[in-house]
Amino acid sequence: MTSPPTRTARSPTALIRDRHSLDAATRDRIEAAALRVFASREFHQVRLDAVAAEARCSLQTIYRYYGNKQGLLDSCLDDWLGQLARRMLDHLQGIETYKDRLRKVFWVVLDFFEHHPAVVAMMANSITPASWRNDATFRQRVLTRQLMEVLADGRRQGLLTDEVSEALLLDYFYGVLFRLIPMNLARGRPESLTDQANTLFEMLWRAIARPQRD
Repeated sequence: MTSPPTRTARSPTALIRDRHSLDAATRDRIEAAALRVFASREFHQVRLDAVAAEARCSLQTIYRYYGNKQGLLDSCLDDWLGQLARRMLDHLQGIETYKDRLRKVFWVVLDFFEHHPAVVAMMANSITPASWRNDATFRQRVLTRQLMEVLADGRRQGLLTDEVSEALLLDYFYGVLFRLIPMNLARGRPESLTDQANTLFEMLWRAIARPQRD
């Protein structure tokens, strides 16, 4: 007796539609719900049916337009990091001295995440160093490229240390920010980081500035 043919499960990502073709109100509800759910629990604990219930939409709609849980997270990250990248470009206009430009970049990141704590929680719950490197969204790559260009400019001007690579400078810059921001949130935000941005930046500047040689 022969066994019945097995049915191959069709990947939900096979027929993903452009999420921007989804009506704006539904898309906004889904991504707002996703932000709340991803911010409240770790990635492996997130269930798409919970997001669908929160968004008041069908689970099929999420699969159709986002593919899977990772696709939904990436879409949320893409939007939020895109907003941050645009703010950074806007704030850098008209600033002449290099140190003040880098100070403004530092302040913009602190200010952005201080106003969007749920985004901080979503990133802390869902992003590992490996996924940040290997599964970067388009907007994440844009943001990283912008910051790399600012750091490279500082090296060209001889203002930032050349004792390490630009990649390590970027890691150092990100490392300070992404320790300060989530830990302040975890402590219940007892103090404003933006109110202390100048002091915090000067501490960072002393670490990455080119040493003065006698």
